[in-house]
Amino acid sequence: MAPTTFDPRDQWLPQALSGLTTGSGMWSWNVLASVERVGGYLAGTWDPPAEEDGPGIIGDGSWPPLIGRIGAIALRAAAPSTSAQHREALLGFLENWAGTPMADPTTRIRVGSARADAKAVRDERGATIATTWPRDGRCGVLQVRAGDADPPVFGEPTDWVEVAHGWGDARQLRRLVALVRERGPVAWDPAAARLLAEETGVSRAAAVLLLTGDAGGIRTLPPLDPDQRRLLGLSTAEADAGYGELGRLTELERLELFARVLPEDPADLWEAAAPGTLAAGIAAAWRERFGRARPVPEQTLAVLAELGPVTLHTPAAHVCAAFLAPERHPLTSRNHDSWLVEGTHGTYSTSEGQGERWFAEFLMALDVALPTVYAELPAGDPVRAGLPAVVAAVRARLDHPGLLLNAGYTARSNEGADHLRGLFGDRPHAGPLPLTSANFDDGLTIATLAEPTERAPDPFVRLYFRPALYGDDERSNLLRRVASGGAPVRDAVDMLRGDWCARVVDRVAGDALPVGGYEGNPALSAPETVARVEKALGVDADAAALYLQLLAIARPSDRRVRLWNGWNAARHRQAAAALVTAGVVVADKRARAGRGVFLPGGWAEARKPLWPIEVWKANLLGVRLIGKRVWEDQVWRLTLPELFAHAWDLVERGDGPA
Repeated sequence: MAPTTFDPRDQWLPQALSGLTTGSGMWSWNVLASVERVGGYLAGTWDPPAEEDGPGIIGDGSWPPLIGRIGAIALRAAAPSTSAQHREALLGFLENWAGTPMADPTTRIRVGSARADAKAVRDERGATIATTWPRDGRCGVLQVRAGDADPPVFGEPTDWVEVAHGWGDARQLRRLVALVRERGPVAWDPAAARLLAEETGVSRAAAVLLLTGDAGGIRTLPPLDPDQRRLLGLSTAEADAGYGELGRLTELERLELFARVLPEDPADLWEAAAPGTLAAGIAAAWRERFGRARPVPEQTLAVLAELGPVTLHTPAAHVCAAFLAPERHPLTSRNHDSWLVEGTHGTYSTSEGQGERWFAEFLMALDVALPTVYAELPAGDPVRAGLPAVVAAVRARLDHPGLLLNAGYTARSNEGADHLRGLFGDRPHAGPLPLTSANFDDGLTIATLAEPTERAPDPFVRLYFRPALYGDDERSNLLRRVASGGAPVRDAVDMLRGDWCARVVDRVAGDALPVGGYEGNPALSAPETVARVEKALGVDADAAALYLQLLAIARPSDRRVRLWNGWNAARHRQAAAALVTAGVVVADKRARAGRGVFLPGGWAEARKPLWPIEVWKANLLGVRLIGKRVWEDQVWRLTLPELFAHAWDLVERGDGPA
C-alpha cells in the first residue's frame, strides 16, 4: 500500500464519480490505494512511512459525505448505462471502501474542522486525520473512535458532527460487487422511468438519469455516448435537457437521493420487480426533499429543450415549472432584495441565497422562452396557458423597490469619474455595505467605476438599475443611451413590460385559438389575411396559409409547418407546388433549412445556435445581419397574426420578396 501504487482504474474515477464528488480532476491519481491507506490507518492496521505522519488526502477531500451514502456509488456501479471502464473503477472503489471502518456500522465516526497543525494522530482510543488540504489555515478532519474515550486530536477541532451509517456495510458492498461481476449490470425497464416521472413530476429524461444514479453535475466529458442514449431511449436533446433539469442539485443532495434506495440484499436488484421498486424508492426520496412538481407534457418540454440551455443555469424544465405554477415557484412567488458588494474584479450584485442571481437568469431565459411558448405551443397546453400568470408574477417582482439588477456597461470612451458624475450626479450609492470604489447613484441607475490597474489599464464601468423605477422617464432614457452593451437583463425587462408582451398576454388569455390550435397556423390565427392571399394569388387556402408562414415565420421547416397546420406530407407538398406554380416561391435545397421552398431573393447563412433565413424576411423580423450572415435572432415587435397581415401588406404594395 505504498503511496506510489498505480492502479489503471484510477484514471476513470473522475468521470465515474462525476456529480457525486467535487474536485473530480484531483481524483485521478492513486485514489484506490489511498482509500486502502486511509482505512488501514483508521483501523490501526497500516502505519505510514517514517517520513510521513498520515495516510494522505484522497482527491480534493470531498469523500467524507460518502460515509452512510455509499449506496449512490453502488447504484451507479450496477446501472446498465455505466460504461465498462467506469463500472470497473467504481467496483474497485467499493471493494476498497468495504475494507475500511466507513463500511462498519459499529464504528463511531465524526467530522469537523481544525487548524492544519498535523495530518493525522492515532493511539489505542482511535484516530483523527485531516481529510482536506488546508484553506485559510484550517482543514477538514475525521475521527474514528475505538471505544467511549476520545481519541487524540490536533489543531483544536470544532464543529464536530456525528456521521450516521446507512446502506452499504462491508457485506452488502462485497456482495454487490461480486453480483455485478457475475451477472452484469441490472436490467433496464423504461416503465420504471415513467413511474418515477409520474411520482415526482420530473421529466422522463430526468427520471431516466435518476434511475442510473446519474443526477447531473459538473462534467468534463459528454455524459452519454450514442449507445448509452440508445439503451435508455434518450435523444441528445432529451439527455441534455435532463441533465439541465437536475443541474442545480448539489453533490450532497445527489448522494442523499440515492443513499438508501438499494435493497437490503443486493441480489434483489436482479429480480423482475426491482426497477419498479428502485423507482419508487428514488421517488420517495425526491418528494421528501423537493416535493412533487406538476409534470410538464413531454412534447412541451421537447419544444423548449430545442432552444438548448436557454441560459447557463435555467434549463427548459425550470422555465416550464414557473409557467405551470408561478404562485409557488421560488423565483416568481416572492420578492428578491439585492445589494452591491465589491470583489476582486469590481462590484457585483448579490442577495440572500443567490435569489437575485437566479431571478436575473430567469429573466434572460424568459426573453427567449416566452416567444416560443406563445408561438410554438398549442392552445390548451398547460405551460402556454400559464403565460399570462407568469408575466403578471414577474412584473410584480420587478416592481419591488428592493430589487437591483445588472444594467450592462458603458462605452470605453469618456467614462471617467467626472464624466459619470456629469451623467448621474455626485450622490454615492447608500447600500447596506459601503463601496470604496467611485460610484454615482441617480436613484434609478448606479454607475460603479473600477480604477485602471496594470492588468486592466482601461476604466471599467458597471451599471445597475432598480427596475421598480425603470420606465419612460428621463432617467430611464439616459440609462438606455449610456448602456452600450452587455444588458440582456434590461432587455428582458423591456420585453416583459412592452406592448408586444401585453398583446401576447391578451391573445393567450382571450382564448383566441381553439384547443390544440397553433398561433403559427394563419388559417386559425389570421383567417382574414389568408382569404386576402387566396383571392390575390388565385390559390387555395392551404397554399395561402403556407405562403404567409414562409413570409412571416423565421423557421417554417416542413416538420413545424405540418405540426402547426395538422397536415400530412402529401398535403404539404401540394400546397408548396401551388406556390411554385404561382411564381411566388422557389424550390431549392439549403443547409439547415429543413424545407424545400423559399422566398426569392438573398439568403443569409448562420452558425449554430442561430438559423439561416431569407434576407427579406430577416429585415421584416428584425434579425440582425452582418453581410450575408445572421448575427442576432429575431426581435419580436408584432404578434403572429399582426406579422402575417403586415407581411402581406408589404407584398400587396410591391415591397415583397423578389
